[in-house]
Amino acid sequence: MAQIYDRVALIGLGLIASSMCHAMRRAGLAGEIVGYARSVETRDVAREIGLCDEVFDTATDAVKDADLVVLCVPVGAMESVAKEIAPFLKPGATLSDVGSVKRTVVDAVSPHIPDGVHFIPAHPLAGTEHSGPLSGFAELFDNRYTILVPVEGSDPHAVDRLTTFWRGLGALTETMDPDHHDLVLAVTSHTPHLIAYTMVGVADDLRRVTDSEVIKYSAAGFRDFTRIAASDPVMWRDVFLNNKEATLEILGRFTEELFALQRAIRQGDGDHLHDYFTRTRSIRRGIIEAGQDTDAPDFGRSKARKE
Repeated sequence: MAQIYDRVALIGLGLIASSMCHAMRRAGLAGEIVGYARSVETRDVAREIGLCDEVFDTATDAVKDADLVVLCVPVGAMESVAKEIAPFLKPGATLSDVGSVKRTVVDAVSPHIPDGVHFIPAHPLAGTEHSGPLSGFAELFDNRYTILVPVEGSDPHAVDRLTTFWRGLGALTETMDPDHHDLVLAVTSHTPHLIAYTMVGVADDLRRVTDSEVIKYSAAGFRDFTRIAASDPVMWRDVFLNNKEATLEILGRFTEELFALQRAIRQGDGDHLHDYFTRTRSIRRGIIEAGQDTDAPDFGRSKARKE
């Protein structure tokens, strides 16, 4: 694929950014890839493995002359980083992000964007439980959706260019408004993560089941919960603090459904349980048919890296 940006700057060098580096190189999308990470240790590791063409010690140095700048930091840090780098952004550059929440990012970052810079938020729906510059791999975005969230007045050409970039990384793309994005992600990602954290916490609190038993006898469901619950705690803290309304709405609906299932179990209502499980099973079939997972019975534990 042809080069899309001359210089791409990644602010934050974790799983998403490091995977972007590998995928950009695979497709030849950038003339030069530069980066910055807050942690000295992360910067040292990134330099050691040759993750970027150059790793800078400040975010302001990293963004100079970049045609595309991508904020790959926790949602709660987006505003301070945007404020810091704004005066150094090149006129005509595109500023984007990879945050899991969009409304608060738009509201926090937009006021700091200088005239002539295109702010186009985005969210790649891809990830693993691993983090850091060593965790990335080029295939992370392949056949996964990246949602672009153009703000009011976004330049159509800049949006098209960023869309082409993400497709070059292997992603499928869609556009959404920020509020709808946050509701969709509350259903598909945020609330499931909260439930996973809760279930692992319940196992930890249930002293009649020892830690060794939890580890030795983990069945597939609990193993998958622990994989999700191993995700970056800073990132997920910020997600819930910044997507309160949508997450609480879906959590309320979840609680209502849980009470209904509790009642069915208590009353021995097998028909209700069977009908409910049959209906929800069809969602799983739809995910497989859409190519967003396989029906291989490995519960995500194959050696092949996947979301």
